[in-house]
Amino acid sequence: MKFKALIIIVSLNACWAGAHPGGVDKNGGHVNKSNGEYHCHRDSCRKTRRQVLNATQDARKENRAFSVIYHRKHWKHWSDFDGDCMNTRHEILQAQAQGKVELSADGCSVVKGLWHDPFSGKQLTQASDLDTDHIIPLKWANDHGGATWSKKLKEEFANDPINLLAVDDGLNQSKGAKGPNEWMPPNPSFRCNYINMWNKVLKKYPDLQMRSNEKRVFQKQINACRS
Repeated sequence: MKFKALIIIVSLNACWAGAHPGGVDKNGGHVNKSNGEYHCHRDSCRKTRRQVLNATQDARKENRAFSVIYHRKHWKHWSDFDGDCMNTRHEILQAQAQGKVELSADGCSVVKGLWHDPFSGKQLTQASDLDTDHIIPLKWANDHGGATWSKKLKEEFANDPINLLAVDDGLNQSKGAKGPNEWMPPNPSFRCNYINMWNKVLKKYPDLQMRSNEKRVFQKQINACRS
């Protein structure tokens, strides 16, 4: 019998106090402001991190399901990297629209356009009816190897166009944080494209690893699309 191990990662990003050296939080470490990585400077902090990493590795080796505490705020999304006032969500809406879009008065948001929703196969015209879906959901990424990523890498992933798709908001919500073994687009003609998108993102971010049961299903899906 396989047991589900719940691995709770202690939040190590709290209470930055003063400048380093000596400026550590109550856990015995601090966040490097330049890259967002957390560093331990006390034995208690190092011990906690070792326990978490060891437990995670053991669960993977023994093919036990596990989960890691997920905080969406740690995965900064809808950033405006180019400083043009239009964030990633609206840039995706603009890029994936069929033809020109109508912008808000300040030019920062997409309001109307024409989109072909690949999840349902329907046409949508109101930006408010669409979500910008993460092909690989942020929580899924967190639970499959991304939890220990730096703040910078998490933001990069959360805003990477390769992992973003404008879709019907209701279907995006029904998908939630599910992988392809648990959820597939209702539109059958898009399912192989969806699988290929997952595969492409996984190859770009090799730290993200499916569990063995997920991988078996995923490989069958890939093979079915190739046949």
